[in-house]
Amino acid sequence: MITDPREFFTALFNAAVAAADPEKAIRQFLPAKPKGRTIVIGAGKGSAQMAAAFEKAWDGPIDGLVVTRYGYGCACERIEVIEAAHPVPDEAGLVASKRLFEKLEGLTSDDLVVALISGGGSALLPSPPEGMTLADEIAVNEALLASGAPISAMNTVRKHLSTIKGGRLALAAHPAKVVSLLVSDIPGDNPAFVASGPTVPDCATRQDALAIVNAYRLKLPEAAMRHLETDAANAPMPDDPRFAGNEVHVIASAARSLEAAAAEAEKRGIKAVILSDSMEGEAREVAGVHAAMAREIAMRGRPFEKPVLLLSGGETTVTIREKGGKGGRNSEFLLAFALGVEGVEGVHAFAADTDGIDGSENNAGAFADFTSAGRMRAAGEDPKAALMRNDAWTAFSAVSDLFVPGPTGTNVNDLRAILIL
Repeated sequence: MITDPREFFTALFNAAVAAADPEKAIRQFLPAKPKGRTIVIGAGKGSAQMAAAFEKAWDGPIDGLVVTRYGYGCACERIEVIEAAHPVPDEAGLVASKRLFEKLEGLTSDDLVVALISGGGSALLPSPPEGMTLADEIAVNEALLASGAPISAMNTVRKHLSTIKGGRLALAAHPAKVVSLLVSDIPGDNPAFVASGPTVPDCATRQDALAIVNAYRLKLPEAAMRHLETDAANAPMPDDPRFAGNEVHVIASAARSLEAAAAEAEKRGIKAVILSDSMEGEAREVAGVHAAMAREIAMRGRPFEKPVLLLSGGETTVTIREKGGKGGRNSEFLLAFALGVEGVEGVHAFAADTDGIDGSENNAGAFADFTSAGRMRAAGEDPKAALMRNDAWTAFSAVSDLFVPGPTGTNVNDLRAILIL
């Protein structure tokens, strides 16, 4: 029997992260050495660790550049690491985008480009088209993050307001072969959606982007809307012959990490059920469904008998209702979940982003149980009010239930674990 749920959840998190270890994964997908040069490029919250892993695995000469979030860099000997802002782009990201294009100049069909892409690359690679500024791209990003739109929809808009996303970075390498190694944080693992697909095109059009703008009532800068109304916004299609011969490999994903977490639970004598690796939707609504299942199991023993662990992955969204709140989708999920299971004994929960950061603060997520809401009130925090103002971080901080592992070096979206004893 589990006597320390926090230790149990931490062990699950560590197992999930270890399953997405770039060093182990990259060795399985090393491309053949080219006749010419090997250039490594990359972007994302795990790109520096991926670059370090590639250096260890590759025994030939390489040159390259990757960009990661501030504080996520690590030492590389031959690949330069640049840090920039996430989730809101900054000038350093703009410089990094230009430098990546420079690395790809003058390549031939004898050369090889290895692209190391992980989640977070969209914000880290600002590259506004003519007529737009960095400030415009920042405003677009802020509007998307506050909209509650799923990541696939966000990335459709982003790639049509960029000169680097939607496969455009791969086109800059033509005629060199591009091999993309991806750590997926996207529900369903569509490689074109990871970091808005700088090296991987998809079939979405600017008309699709405009439909998303209308559906979510996005208030974008005038320059962005003008661009979307022109053919210049069209992104390259997958059937473009310049992509022929390129390779795309998803080397780590939520599915593999959930399986690793389930195996860890089974080792400890707890039956594990993986609900899905691709859940999307409003965080508090997804929490309501999880809470209803937990109550049913705890009180009626169906559809699973306790003790049991429910696991899910994917990436929920948060619609910002009141500016100034602290937190992210995992802490918001848990706050809503805590309210949904208050008083139902034996229910414990954990949710965290596998990259180590959930939203605006330094925590990856938090712990919760059937006593959380009551303990928050005793500490002077109204959990319902905190949820209404998108301030889950403050509520969990008040009861010392935040989970702060630090940057992990990988990013395969969220791990949610519900333990019913």
